[in-house]
Amino acid sequence: MTVLPEDLAKSRKTINAYEDYAERYDALVRHVPNQREQKWLKRLVAIAGKGGRILEVGSGPGYDADFVEGLGVQVRRTDATKRFLELQAARGKHGEFLDLITDDLGGPYDAVLALCVLIHVPREQTDQVLAKIVGSLRPGGAFLVSMRIGDGEKSGEYHTVYWRRDDFAARLESAGLVLVGDEFNVGRDREEWTTFLAVRPS
Repeated sequence: MTVLPEDLAKSRKTINAYEDYAERYDALVRHVPNQREQKWLKRLVAIAGKGGRILEVGSGPGYDADFVEGLGVQVRRTDATKRFLELQAARGKHGEFLDLITDDLGGPYDAVLALCVLIHVPREQTDQVLAKIVGSLRPGGAFLVSMRIGDGEKSGEYHTVYWRRDDFAARLESAGLVLVGDEFNVGRDREEWTTFLAVRPS
């Protein structure tokens, strides 16, 4: 997988920003997913199956993983921000360092979970990252991802990439996934998002 130096720099800048922001982020986010989020997480687990193994990339404080584990699956919690892993460890939860852009993902997994994560993957790396995710899934495995809706990229403290719904759906399909559901929603600060659920064909 080829990673351009400028893309790596964007990723590192974002990770460093999260290192500084992790504790405030932990205080801001809800510790239990809302009803809409729970619905999608339950659909992911239904495909993974009881006792299934799920890779979560960008676990953050780990509250989505807490909820998913409560549904009877195993979650490999990972993040590229070490401070998030420390915050989880303080709660007795084990997470592993993993950089979605540069590291091998392992597998095969019954599902991959990436909420509010791929928005930070530079556009030029998106297809390669999706190929890695598909390669880490068993046939029939599921991928749940949420993306910011809009155009272009924003390179401030955090590098953020925006996608139109149909354009990102096309990227999922080009990676070899079948889209089985999606939902638009408006988040904090009136940010527009779409959640996508896709499966690797059996």
